[in-house]
Amino acid sequence: MSNKIHAVIPARGGSKGVLRKNIKNLSGHPLIAYSIIACQLSKNIDRVIVSTDDKEIANIALEYGAEVPFLRPAELASDTATDTDVVGHYFNEIGGSAVAYIRPTTPLRDPEKLSEYIETYYKEQQHTATGVRSMHEIPESPYKMFKIGKTGMCEGFFESYKGNKDYTNLPRQMLPVAYQPNGYIDIIKKDTIIKDSAFGDIILPIVTDFVLEVDTQDQFDMLQYRLSIDSHILLEELNSQS
Repeated sequence: MSNKIHAVIPARGGSKGVLRKNIKNLSGHPLIAYSIIACQLSKNIDRVIVSTDDKEIANIALEYGAEVPFLRPAELASDTATDTDVVGHYFNEIGGSAVAYIRPTTPLRDPEKLSEYIETYYKEQQHTATGVRSMHEIPESPYKMFKIGKTGMCEGFFESYKGNKDYTNLPRQMLPVAYQPNGYIDIIKKDTIIKDSAFGDIILPIVTDFVLEVDTQDQFDMLQYRLSIDSHILLEELNSQS
């Protein structure tokens, strides 16, 4: 028997980088529909719940088969609202001990991979990890990056690396591999939220292949082009249900 978990998809109406991006048309379907169908096709997800403050998003989510049992208060859908705020509200409304957090801005997922990652959490790390984050490897180390300081000059982000203050000039191979969270699937626990943290300090990494995320119009256009030349299992499933 597979381990089951609810999924919550956060989708506020006031996105800034791409206006109304959560319901923006992507190859014939609103962006959020891809995350809804991915969860529906995963054998380990038994409820798909959309958390939104927006009635239009709510209606579209219902049209694609998700549940919208509540509307999120406006103060929890602002630019400053955090994952902790959103999931804390979900637990207050629905209950439970853990939830799969499925961000609609990472639309192209493999439902079988979702199931695999959920099983990994339940079988290996349920009682150890304070949270789960999906991520992929990035080519450049943060040790190679700079910020511009108050003097207008370049500054590294770290004091040193293994005692070397000239770490930005070290060969990439000598620096630690870095991973970027990508929203493919996160798992958030109520016990961690109660402590005012989304993921806590014992975070299980789920390392995925590189995935496209949507935060800017250029990224949305890239995703649209990707689907125009090479279809995806989720797009095919959505088209078959239309």
